[in-house]
Amino acid sequence: MSTVRVGMRCDAGPTRGVGHLVRCLALAEEFLARGVPVEFFGGVGGLGWAARQLAERGIPLHPGPDRPADLVAAARRHDLDVMVLDSYELDPAGAGALRAAGVLTVAVVDGDTRGQDADVYLDQNLGATHGPLPGRLLAGTTYALLRDSVLAARPAAPRPAARTARPRVLAFFGGTDAFGAAPVLARALLGTGHPMDLTVVVGRADVDAELAALHPKRGQALRPVPPTDDLPTLITAADLVVSAAGTSVWELCCLGAPAALVCVVDNQRESYRRVVADRIAVGLGELPALTAAGLPGRTARAHAARTLRALLGAPERRAALAARAWSTVDGRGRARVADEVLALTNPPNRTGVRKPG
Repeated sequence: MSTVRVGMRCDAGPTRGVGHLVRCLALAEEFLARGVPVEFFGGVGGLGWAARQLAERGIPLHPGPDRPADLVAAARRHDLDVMVLDSYELDPAGAGALRAAGVLTVAVVDGDTRGQDADVYLDQNLGATHGPLPGRLLAGTTYALLRDSVLAARPAAPRPAARTARPRVLAFFGGTDAFGAAPVLARALLGTGHPMDLTVVVGRADVDAELAALHPKRGQALRPVPPTDDLPTLITAADLVVSAAGTSVWELCCLGAPAALVCVVDNQRESYRRVVADRIAVGLGELPALTAAGLPGRTARAHAARTLRALLGAPERRAALAARAWSTVDGRGRARVADEVLALTNPPNRTGVRKPG
């Protein structure tokens, strides 16, 4: 058993989604595989799926300290040598307080570091760049954090082009679909008129009700399913995946999925633009535009439907997307991050907190 102990501070919930927790969970799996104990600090917002992920791996969940002093106190109380911070909401001074207390601090960021003073900055987004930072920067998809279930499902090679009269389409938008993207994109997909078997992952009752009111056309079938641990299997079985431009993009890449993406929130915009520009996925636009009233909304929705119709009828184009995606994320990112973090740790002192040095 390693003498290093790792804490992870992140939250999940109906409005926050589960992206922060999922990528921390992937890194936790890597540490656990190396015999490094991991504890989580935060809340899961009553999401049974999220709580189950931790429980199944034997990872303790503690209330999430928010103030810098409380983060330090938690690190001392649990004899932590490393603290991973993955949040847009925590006081950014927490990283510096932990670092000053001798706890090696890893800040997981998406472009904006929020002024955190960390030992390590991890930005797994495509083409991520940062100016001078006080700590070590791990940037780009080389360091993408992916769970065991995703790595186990990664194909040995990109999928070939396969022509089918009725493509299998999967649509999912994070663990909770906090912004209600599923009905919008389901309408766009069914509105193409193209035959398809459409599976939509539904995380909320109101979204389920909206989907139930849709009317597939001839040759189309719509199947809602709840959040599932079998998502990687659904992804690899799909001829096309429609999803949000969040952390799940790197799972889609690792699995070599041909994907069409929608930018759901502002903090996805830069990654969305880069992925689309590099032709790793096709862009469908931004959710606020797709839900807008009047002519602008109708125009945005018509464009999305045309884009989807073209993809559904072009297996060679889908295969090219899949190949570029597969080569973008090799699945070894979390091992590289763990190597970097463990190389920076010093032997713990008798209080369990790393000696500054």
